[in-house]
Amino acid sequence: MNSNTILNAVELGKRMKHVFVATADSRGLPHLAAAGTISAVSESHIAIEAWFCPGTVQNILCNSLISVVAWDPATDIGHQILGEIEKIEETAMTDGFSPDIETKAQFPQTERKLIIRVDKVLAFSHAPHSDVVE
Repeated sequence: MNSNTILNAVELGKRMKHVFVATADSRGLPHLAAAGTISAVSESHIAIEAWFCPGTVQNILCNSLISVVAWDPATDIGHQILGEIEKIEETAMTDGFSPDIETKAQFPQTERKLIIRVDKVLAFSHAPHSDVVE
């Protein structure tokens, strides 16, 4: 894996001001979310930060595998980052946080940062492409 490819994916996500985050539950049922913040943590780790919806949070607690997509539809250039969540940090909470509501609410009360170990970076586009590691 090339650390420059990871940096290219991170920079594209920053320019687009969002990335897509795909998770799956313990049965493999997928869920897609969007996050606004992506950053490089090291040559092999990235961070995604968002007020993740309850579906994403439940998935990452039982299945640590994740896919993150940074894609520019205007140029049809993108990257799919495949990896595993190594750490979940709570970075902010709403005023009046309630643990009982957090597990039942439709709107998240906690902003989280996911620290992800990158295993592969693949090309991503609307046009036909190969899922060969970049």
